[in-house]
Amino acid sequence: MHEEMEQKSDKLKKEEEKVEIGETKPGINLQGYCKNTDCLAAKAKIPVWVNIGFGDISFVSDKTSYCCPDCGQFAIASVVKALVSNSEHLISANDGSVPVKENNYQCFYTIKPGLSYELKANKIRQHSTSLEDLIIRSEAAMQSSELLNLIAELQKYLITVVKPGQVKDKTRLLEKIQYDYKGDYNQVFDIGRFTILCDNPTKLQTAVALLKKAEKFNLIVSEDKDFFERQSKTHHRFHNIKLYVPKHDVYVEMQATLKSFTTFEGYTVIENPKLSHLYYELIRAWRPSDPEEEELRQVSDETLTKINDVICEWIDEKGLQKIADRCKLHSDIGILKPPQLSKKTKTEIDNKVSLKMAQFVYDQLSTFIPATVKGKAIYVILYEYYKKYIIGNKNPASCADFALLLQESRNQEIQEDIAVLQNLETYIPLQANNYPHGDNKQKHDTYDCHQRVLEFLEEEKKNDQKKVMIIQGKSGSGKSIFCRYLEQTLWNNYITDSKKPIPVYISFAKIYNKQNERDIVLQALQGKNISKEIMDAICEQASFVFIMDGFDEIFDFYRQNEDVPYFYDRFNLNQWNAKIVVTCRSNVLSEEDIKITLFGANQNYTSMMYLWPFTKQQMHSYIEKFAKMHSKNYDEKNSDWTPKQYEETLNNYPNLQKMVEEPVLLQLILTVLPSLVKQYGVGSRISRAQVYEVFNDQWVDIHTQNITSKLAELRIQTNFTKIKSALKQYCHDLAFDMFIQGGQIAIEPELQPQNEIWSQLDPKIQTEKKIEERIQTSKKRGAKRSIWKKYFNSGSVDKDEPKKEEDNQHQFIIESTEIKTEDNSSSAKPPDVWEKYFDGDSISKYVLRRSGDNKYQFLHKSCQEYYAAQKIVLDIISWKPSNFNLSNEQFQKQFETHVQKFLVNYKLLNGESGIIKFIGERIHDTNPIYANFKSRLFRILEASKTNENVSVAAANAITILNVVNINMHYRDWNNIKIPHAVLDNAFLEGTDLKNANLNYVSFSQAFLNKADFTNASMNGVYFGEYAYLEGHLRGVNGIQISPDGKFVASCSDDKTIRLWDLSSGKQIQVIEGNSDPVTEVQFSPDGSKIVSCSWDTIARIWDVATGKQSQTLEGHSGDITAVQFSPDGSKILSCSRDKTIRVWDLSSKHSVQILEGHSDFVFGARFSPDGSKIVSCSADKTVRIWDFPSGRKIQIIEGHSARVTVVQFSPDGSKILSCSRDRTIRIWDLETGKQIQSLEGHSADINAARFSSDCSKIVSCSDDRTIRIWDVSSGKQLQVLEGHTGDVTGVQFFPKESKILSCSNDGTIRIWDMSVGRKIQLSEGHLDCVNKVQFSSDGLKIVSCSDDKTIRLWDVLSGRQIQILEGHTNSVIGVQFAPDDSKIVSCSWDKTIRIWDTLSGKQLQVLEGHSQVINGIQFSADGSKVVSYSYDKTIQLWDIPSGRRIQTLKGHSNDITGVQFSPDSSKIVSRSVDKTVRLWDIESGKQLQSVEGWIYIANKMPFSYDGSRIAICSDDKIVIICDTSTGKQLQLLKGHEGRLISVQFVPDNSKIITCSWDNTIRIWDLLSGNQLHMVKVIFDDIVKAQFSPDGSKIISHLGDKTIRIWDSSSGQQILLLEGHTGAICGVSLSRDGSKIVSCSDDRTIRLWSTENEISSVSKTGLVKCIWQVGVQSYGLSMKDSIWENTLGLTPQQKLLVEQRGGKF
Repeated sequence: MHEEMEQKSDKLKKEEEKVEIGETKPGINLQGYCKNTDCLAAKAKIPVWVNIGFGDISFVSDKTSYCCPDCGQFAIASVVKALVSNSEHLISANDGSVPVKENNYQCFYTIKPGLSYELKANKIRQHSTSLEDLIIRSEAAMQSSELLNLIAELQKYLITVVKPGQVKDKTRLLEKIQYDYKGDYNQVFDIGRFTILCDNPTKLQTAVALLKKAEKFNLIVSEDKDFFERQSKTHHRFHNIKLYVPKHDVYVEMQATLKSFTTFEGYTVIENPKLSHLYYELIRAWRPSDPEEEELRQVSDETLTKINDVICEWIDEKGLQKIADRCKLHSDIGILKPPQLSKKTKTEIDNKVSLKMAQFVYDQLSTFIPATVKGKAIYVILYEYYKKYIIGNKNPASCADFALLLQESRNQEIQEDIAVLQNLETYIPLQANNYPHGDNKQKHDTYDCHQRVLEFLEEEKKNDQKKVMIIQGKSGSGKSIFCRYLEQTLWNNYITDSKKPIPVYISFAKIYNKQNERDIVLQALQGKNISKEIMDAICEQASFVFIMDGFDEIFDFYRQNEDVPYFYDRFNLNQWNAKIVVTCRSNVLSEEDIKITLFGANQNYTSMMYLWPFTKQQMHSYIEKFAKMHSKNYDEKNSDWTPKQYEETLNNYPNLQKMVEEPVLLQLILTVLPSLVKQYGVGSRISRAQVYEVFNDQWVDIHTQNITSKLAELRIQTNFTKIKSALKQYCHDLAFDMFIQGGQIAIEPELQPQNEIWSQLDPKIQTEKKIEERIQTSKKRGAKRSIWKKYFNSGSVDKDEPKKEEDNQHQFIIESTEIKTEDNSSSAKPPDVWEKYFDGDSISKYVLRRSGDNKYQFLHKSCQEYYAAQKIVLDIISWKPSNFNLSNEQFQKQFETHVQKFLVNYKLLNGESGIIKFIGERIHDTNPIYANFKSRLFRILEASKTNENVSVAAANAITILNVVNINMHYRDWNNIKIPHAVLDNAFLEGTDLKNANLNYVSFSQAFLNKADFTNASMNGVYFGEYAYLEGHLRGVNGIQISPDGKFVASCSDDKTIRLWDLSSGKQIQVIEGNSDPVTEVQFSPDGSKIVSCSWDTIARIWDVATGKQSQTLEGHSGDITAVQFSPDGSKILSCSRDKTIRVWDLSSKHSVQILEGHSDFVFGARFSPDGSKIVSCSADKTVRIWDFPSGRKIQIIEGHSARVTVVQFSPDGSKILSCSRDRTIRIWDLETGKQIQSLEGHSADINAARFSSDCSKIVSCSDDRTIRIWDVSSGKQLQVLEGHTGDVTGVQFFPKESKILSCSNDGTIRIWDMSVGRKIQLSEGHLDCVNKVQFSSDGLKIVSCSDDKTIRLWDVLSGRQIQILEGHTNSVIGVQFAPDDSKIVSCSWDKTIRIWDTLSGKQLQVLEGHSQVINGIQFSADGSKVVSYSYDKTIQLWDIPSGRRIQTLKGHSNDITGVQFSPDSSKIVSRSVDKTVRLWDIESGKQLQSVEGWIYIANKMPFSYDGSRIAICSDDKIVIICDTSTGKQLQLLKGHEGRLISVQFVPDNSKIITCSWDNTIRIWDLLSGNQLHMVKVIFDDIVKAQFSPDGSKIISHLGDKTIRIWDSSSGQQILLLEGHTGAICGVSLSRDGSKIVSCSDDRTIRLWSTENEISSVSKTGLVKCIWQVGVQSYGLSMKDSIWENTLGLTPQQKLLVEQRGGKF
């Protein structure tokens, strides 16, 4: 039986194969035999199926002619069978049989031979009369027992049948019928549809089999379409069967599929199952209106098909995974909203299918979060469709795409800018601080600028969150490369985490357009190939970091529009989800500009840091990187320099040490260091201008060489010098035009298709490539000599450049390249100002750095500044008179006719500090070509006396002279015209400025003593200081600014309270009534009342309007020390020496609370800003916090080591500051009570301290007469303000201005401008008290030392600083030349002695050994040894060549105050606080003698010039002369009535000079011991007196800040040296006695002559100093200046002049 079955199976199989020849399709299918003898089917006698399709046919069975699908011939001659499939059909034969009408999906009919047949087959249609009829029939059929029984049968096999809850909505049906079937509702079969869901293919087969047996349930299977193994039109995978329900004459659709393929919600395993259906619904009804829409619809169809391929697994598992791997979700990449939806309403979107599609796909991508492979694959398909067809391939579809575009743009930009690439390669992290770098040499804890910015960017963005970081730094401090490095870091962060913000680097210089400021970011992004249309969407999705570089470079243009001053608002940055980093060059914007422009109204949004110079370690790291890169990129003679070689070479040029702290200068200097070494000898003083000269010369050399070598291939002879000259002139011209235009970008008029950029450090390859291209082009054109014309554009060679006769052989080149310079008589430029620099194919522009497709700039802003400066300088010095045999007057006359044409007359240089400094350095340049430069600047000033059209040149000239410390004292400048000149810190003592035009000149901190301003015009002049508020008759104890900022209240020891108008400085009211000095005054919150306290234990309330007392508060039993209104003004807080704090209710006038707990006097009490707490401080050294109104003590804060006298809350209430007699200010956290900062710097008791309104700074004042400003976050001192002549008792920030108000017991109230001196800084001078000065033995140099930790070397002839010696870490208190001047020794409070080489400035030795502060040092006579003495009670002797300590001399029992070598250096004499004077043998180190028995300390003990005697003076009022060998007293000189402070032998040892606090100088005869002369000084205390070298004069300096010279024989004063504004700290005479140098705590050094001509000495013997260096520290000086009939001064300025000693 088994075999039988197998045979049947085989047979069936063969028959099935036979039947299946040919393909049957829906409609009519006929089977017959082919008669073509060549047909394989015919040969095998196999019947073949032929599909006719739908329609009507008739045929005779054995007389047919149908096409054989096998052979393709019409050879089917007989038909044996018919199959009608999936149709309604009718078949009839001519044999009389009954026609058959049928709608079964598959009907076979045997065709009899010889009969004719008619066959009609139509697609299945419903038979309804209307849509409503169809719906009724469908609903009835779905509820019919036939269908329900069939469903029940299916469910027996655990097959899920899903019946829709209701038939489709009529409206939707009509829409579908209209679009899909052109209104024919009878083509609709899915009104009633059942979906059959199977778990696996087997169950699907079972379900289909059961459906095909539907006749069992009185149903007819009318259509069977199997799309499970072959793809449907939409690639859905299902088996579709239409069942005819005869009972209702309607078709019902049965769709069978796998559960894994369905999108039925509740049954599907597909993620986001509605997506494909909703997508289909959008496409189905879409009738495109144009070809573009038609294309979109077509690709939308294709996309749906792809989605269905995923759903129905037409793609294999591997293929699906490959697609899914590309998935990046909206949450990761930030998909952007289509730009076409921007500003569209819902109605507008609904009315256009393409917009609806865009909205739909965007919504799906934004909300769909797939987790499975299928879901991710669908997401990828949808996103790629969205990206390509909705957004467009050229636009970013997501933030990630946008970021990629930016990255590509950035990478291209960086790759084209080799300079930036190399800078990034050598980048060293920069250090920064919350305050600017100063030269005070204190130790500061800086932080990593890069890390701090990253921390700022990581902070969560909140409403009150800081969103702007301002970074300030000097030119060349590395701001731009820092920005690029930050950008690079942020891109790296973004690549690893796309949720990070996207960095956008914006160069203000390149992008800024003052006509379109609001769209500055859009401009920047458009420049990076981002269209404007996409930006709205990007704004919504992406977060950014905008790195905005170089705000200073656009500020001149920016400030022209004052409507919206705050940059954040002006640039419309609020529309972006961004944090902002802005860089700005220091000293370009004033404090007020920064506050208004960069900080805005809410200063809490902004933080600021300052870049600091490179440290030694940073420089070392950079040099290592530079050397590595240099050796890799170059093949030159010096390319193998090692880092050590670079560092050692730099050490040979000490003045370069300061320069290389700036990253840009370090790079430049390293680049040209080999050339510098060749040009300048070891130890040479190389200026910044000279560094740039060598660098730029080398840079142009490289390009010139490349040009000449490549052009040589054309066999054109070239002149290297001429080409180089042309390129240099091109740079000069362009740089100057950039200065005139106020920008650093030159724009090529038409975009050229060029991508090459010549690099800064590796130019050869790029240059050669470009020139090679140009040569090849020229060869093709047949160009030969004419090539020169296009290489050098207009303006490339100066018209005045002479032609050399020897170059005639190349004259055609010169003629081609020499272009006439345009007439630059006006600074106005046409719109195409840059056109002449980009003429034709000019290659001159390739000496520039390309910063965009058509934008060019110099390698660095400083290079542009150098070239502009050099052009200005050369323009001045190249002028020549008509002949050289002219008198000075004739020369000046000719010169004056040309001044107006000088380039320096085109535009004010104010604000261009870089250009000014480059120009100024040429004044001191030793190159002979600059020999006349300084004098010509002075000649320009002279020219302004008679020609107002040269006022710009004159203002620039005097500004330049001033910036480089040229003294301008006692000049005859009557009638000069210098409006807008910057004369800050200028030394104008005695200068005649009568009738001068000084409008808008800045005189901040200038020295104007004895200057004459008679009839001068001074409109808008700036003094940087304000008139005192004067009126109090005694010291002022306290001040407060009114809440509205208009008034000041002050209180005084004169028992009055005074009210002042701040705008005018006038006193408006005097309030009297106190019986004792008033110690504090405070306004009420509304400004209508004042509360004051006094030593009389009563607090008083005063009415501001009337000045009358309105209330008294009595109850304290001790002096009231502080009072304050509560924030709501209803209560008064007071504290007292009775150890209590009281709160008073103003309405009841009673004390409502007494706070007790302090164990000593309470000095301060304050309400918190919200009035909920009180803080107090006391002599018990504590700060206490109290709850108000409960009075409960919350916390005791301890930490001060002395009584706490001041306490304040910060304006935000989060911090407390306290001041103590321990001379510290401490900042405490209110919540924890922990100390945040301790501020140390005041040298006496601190009297007051206040927070700034933004809590970022603290201002304090002290008995040390200084006001100090501190940074709260770092605790560092930012600024010291000096000028009060008494203890400073009160201080306060102005609420809205960069000003400070202070009061003092000198009786004045002062207003200070914190922004003084920020624009142009003087480059030379000590920054603190100058402690010592000394002449070199040859009289050519002066050495000085200072509390600023530096030693400086000065040229006596010019006053120019030669060297600055840095290394000490504390005040330098002693300095001395070696006897041969080859070395300098210094000592410091840092406990070290240092030996320096005078010529090079190099530090040779550091001598360490003292354990306490060193008090002094001295060279031995032969210079081989140095002796030092210290508070550690020892004297130490050092060997200079080896730096070895030779001896330590011990014996003194207290601090040693003085030591001196004997003339032969064999002995040392010392004095000590132990009241002994001791004599020591140097060789043995033994003590030889000890002079004891003094009541007081010895003050001086010099050797006689022959070393045989020692003179000792002390506070005992006597002088003792001792024998050096025996120690015995030889003489005792009595006569002085006060302490003796100085004694000196005359060179022949016959006399001594003494001076005493009895205000006498006495000369004694040593032979007799008699007093020869006495000089009575009536001016002030004598500080020191000494003989001139020849003994003919006595030089003394006094406490009145003067030096007086007396005739030693007569005792008469012969000369007065006056000018220092501070105490004179040291005086030194040149060896020949012809000059005196003095130094002062006013930070200046003055050189004087003791042999003045009659013309330089007044009738009173007043001597004009030769020069002054340094910026005097006591502010503006106007003593004895003349202001008669001066025009333009405000009343306040006139008052200021009078207060400073000026006379009207």
